Amino acid sequence: MRKLFYAAFAYMLVGVLSGLFYREFTKANGFPEGQFTQLGLVHTHVLVLGFVVLLIVLLLEKAFALSESRLFGWFFWIYNAGLVLTSAMLVWHGCLTVLGRESSAMISGIAGLGHILLSAGMVLLFLALRKRLFAPKPAVASV
Repeated sequence: MRKLFYAAFAYMLVGVLSGLFYREFTKANGFPEGQFTQLGLVHTHVLVLGFVVLLIVLLLEKAFALSESRLFGWFFWIYNAGLVLTSAMLVWHGCLTVLGRESSAMISGIAGLGHILLSAGMVLLFLALRKRLFAPKPAVASV
């Protein structure tokens, strides 16, 4: 549970700071306001997929003891790897756009891998949740 709390907190900080970075980086480089760059997507992606999702998972952990499923550890690390990879590619591609440089297909491929990891993590979360929701209840000894 502590891992979830600290990870959600870290994503909240990174999400807020990424919004600040987007605003200041585009301003410093004279990037036209209103023109699209993937740098503007980092803020919401990290806040929602990191901060909000992990806070919801924290509530599910509290209610259903998800971490008792061995799938939960797999979910946690695969999901976080996917989010870090996806976010890093958004930053990289967005910075290249702001600087007026050409992007490469490699960035899209790595971002796609990040999305695959995010999806796999969500599947693992639902499998762990199903296991805990429908686990047989321990018998209560009657007196």
